[in-house]
Amino acid sequence: MTKILLLGVGRWGANHLRVLNSLPIDLFVVETDPRRLEAAKKLGLHENRLATDYQRFASEVDGAVIVTPAQSHFKLCSEFLSAGKDVFVEKPITLVSSEARQLAELAEARERILQVGHIFRFDPASLWLREQIQSGEFGRIQILKGNFSGFKRPRNDSGVMFADSIHFVDLFNFFLGPMPSKVSASLHDFMGRGMDDASLLSMEYALPAGNVWATIETNYFVPGKFRDVVVIGDKLSAVCDYNSAQYKIKTYQNRHVPEGRDFKAVEGTVTQIESPPEEPLLAELRAFIHSIASREKARADGWAGFESVKVLEAAVESAREGKTVNI
Repeated sequence: MTKILLLGVGRWGANHLRVLNSLPIDLFVVETDPRRLEAAKKLGLHENRLATDYQRFASEVDGAVIVTPAQSHFKLCSEFLSAGKDVFVEKPITLVSSEARQLAELAEARERILQVGHIFRFDPASLWLREQIQSGEFGRIQILKGNFSGFKRPRNDSGVMFADSIHFVDLFNFFLGPMPSKVSASLHDFMGRGMDDASLLSMEYALPAGNVWATIETNYFVPGKFRDVVVIGDKLSAVCDYNSAQYKIKTYQNRHVPEGRDFKAVEGTVTQIESPPEEPLLAELRAFIHSIASREKARADGWAGFESVKVLEAAVESAREGKTVNI
């Protein structure tokens, strides 16, 4: 049975603990705060599988699931990959693209699985949208729009762009293939924490069929919870609400039709798309366990992690310099 070490059972790590404990693996858990280990005990894990120092189990496991503050990712991933272990690391893979590149290269050199927690790649709705985009059902993609905002407690290891915008940066890369060629961004620190708590990204993807304009809005202030993506093509458009459990996507056959020197807006058929009600976290962790056994490349590998961080680095430069940055 595959032996997996979970590092970190904080706010998001607790969800990893729940899901990993449901999989057919041999689970070990490490958390520097011993009080948080009580959650693992309540799930039935024996005390000989729990520790506050990851070195206790590092040599005997097959893989590590790293759900620790972003600043620790590079060191921990480097250590486990160098020791011949497969690694799942939560996003962002690192906060610096040069370190992300080193991890991707290290994983390749050691022939190890390196999977990054870009969870939206594992939502059935995302897979449906990507398939329809790539098969041409939308026609030429013109606009992608993402809104990942809502009133919540801010993370303290990164700004909102690295915490939340990165989800849809990676998702749009997943939909289209390449990274964007240009990025401009506006970042704000309304709470005065020294890191952004509201951001607006504008990106341009240079594709053979024509450029795609993409925008992503994130913040910690808007009442409610928004996880929306809009895909607009010249044949079909779609709105995806990731907050919905099963009926996330609606497609619209809207089009603009020339009428003399003007255009008229013609509203077409609206179709509700049903998605399998699968938990994305379960899907991505199951995929990681499968990759360990099969040696198949991860859907969200180290290079995907690198590309998303590279885009956000350009966004930071854009906000600082007040100009569009070419990638």
